[in-house]
Amino acid sequence: MKRVLKKNDQPVMQKILFLVLCLVCLTSYITPPIALLLGIILAQTTGNPFEKITAKAVSWLLKLAVIGLGFGMSVSSALQAGKDGFILTVSSIVVTLTLGILLGKLFKIDKKIAQLVSSGTAICGGSAIAAIAPVIKANSKQISISIGIVFLLNALALFIFPAIGHYFELSQHQFGVWSAIAIHDTSSVVGAANEYGSEALQTATTVKLARALWILPVSVLFAVYKSGSVKKVKVPYFIGLFILAIIVNTYIPGVQYASPYIVSLAKIALTVTLFLIGTNLTYSSLKKVGIKPLALAVLIWVFISIASLVVIMKTVL
Repeated sequence: MKRVLKKNDQPVMQKILFLVLCLVCLTSYITPPIALLLGIILAQTTGNPFEKITAKAVSWLLKLAVIGLGFGMSVSSALQAGKDGFILTVSSIVVTLTLGILLGKLFKIDKKIAQLVSSGTAICGGSAIAAIAPVIKANSKQISISIGIVFLLNALALFIFPAIGHYFELSQHQFGVWSAIAIHDTSSVVGAANEYGSEALQTATTVKLARALWILPVSVLFAVYKSGSVKKVKVPYFIGLFILAIIVNTYIPGVQYASPYIVSLAKIALTVTLFLIGTNLTYSSLKKVGIKPLALAVLIWVFISIASLVVIMKTVL
């Protein structure tokens, strides 16, 4: 009887531990990188007892966090950030996609995996992969391998990028542009920029979401190339709400009094999001990735990171 009780108690304890760590992430003592690390540790030890729920929660929490961050920005600062990052965004997307697809052929990697990994690196990680996968008719294995790679590199970026930024003494604005160009997913971009400073956070969020808009034209190009249906292209509507939040914060009197509280809640939502992402980074899921696809992803990521850093240090103040 005692053994039965212990077996029955185990899932309960897993759920309690998961919920406790979620609550801990709601406090100001836990930074985004630490939250991600806690999630990864939990994934390797007790596991995530709410795996199906957290997958959906990540998507919604991230969108709400991004919209909330819009209340901490003005139209003028957003336009300036978007202007500074526009040319670099376009050129980085073209170069990354081209390089990724060419290296995919050279390494004889599955064509659709190469396209998904290249798109995720070029535009916005998991969101780009999710948008382009139905257009090129990728199967579940191809999608899971691509997303696994992107999530792994995102986790590394959250720890590596702030350290590199401080080493090269990048300004807040420079780091914001660089992280938005070189880090795959919006969650890690915002998390890394938040670690670096408030100005970096504003710049990174604006440039990153402007970059995310390129999901639409790139998806259309893939649809035309593959003779697929343009109806399958997904439009990131939450970006419009982010822009609306900036406009409301700038032009509607009285909103500025509530804005700091909204931004604080948005940052908490981001921290919880990164914890939830970490809980899905299990060893078994990453083991399925494979050496060649991972090598491709690392090569194009390192290339665009170094190239964009050099350009930003020379041209962006």
